[in-house]
Amino acid sequence: MRVAIRRTVLTASAVSFALLATACGGGESSDEDKKAKGGASEKPPAKALSADKLEKLVVTKDDLKDHEVKKPGKDEAFEPGSVSVEKAECKPVAQALSALPAGDPAATAQRLVVHKTKAAEKGMPSVEELGKMTEKEAEEATLDSLDITKTLTSLWSYDADGAEQALATLRKAGKKCAGGFTMTADGEKQQVTKVTEEKVSVGEDAVAWTVGTEQDGSAADTKVVVFRQGTTLAAFSSFNIASVSRGEGYKQPTAVIDAQEAKLG
Repeated sequence: MRVAIRRTVLTASAVSFALLATACGGGESSDEDKKAKGGASEKPPAKALSADKLEKLVVTKDDLKDHEVKKPGKDEAFEPGSVSVEKAECKPVAQALSALPAGDPAATAQRLVVHKTKAAEKGMPSVEELGKMTEKEAEEATLDSLDITKTLTSLWSYDADGAEQALATLRKAGKKCAGGFTMTADGEKQQVTKVTEEKVSVGEDAVAWTVGTEQDGSAADTKVVVFRQGTTLAAFSSFNIASVSRGEGYKQPTAVIDAQEAKLG
């Protein structure tokens, strides 16, 4: 977003008129002068959105065609305090990766958004169908049935400039921890192998990464996007099961991100 700032240049005659008006005023300050100095015109600190408001603003099935949207179950989201890191400066990245809030928001809301390709909608091939395929065909058909993208979509709202500060902290942590770090989630240790910055244009400000992880010899990439709209951060932690299995890259969940941006307006 670009903001154009126009500068007004006073002409010599206008300056002269202003000086004359001041002289005729007898040196007394008017109420408008006092307001211009900032005493009565200062804006109160911005307020966080309430939890009820966030629940109305978070994406729903009506906002997304061909997507399932629900509140995540206990086994589908991490609990606060369940994630730790060996490098303290990398905790913000681990939090965002795990769809946990950055900083200390006043209110939160979260949904699990699931998108399946047509092949995945059909489900796993039957034993009979697999028996008619070559080993390679059976492997591909099985992976196609797992072509499912799951995105934990979160809204975190803050008082004052908390959202700006939280996003700045995330950006700084992403750069400091680009080379990776060790984290523990729900008691299971895993290695973050890389934090690669991505380009994204959404909201008033945003950060985006591809976060590579490795656990028990299995590697995976997770797409993480966090953008700010006013006092609220919208965060997305997304992975594709088939892509993880194939070791392939995949795109950000743009449909989910765009739908959430539209609701925050």
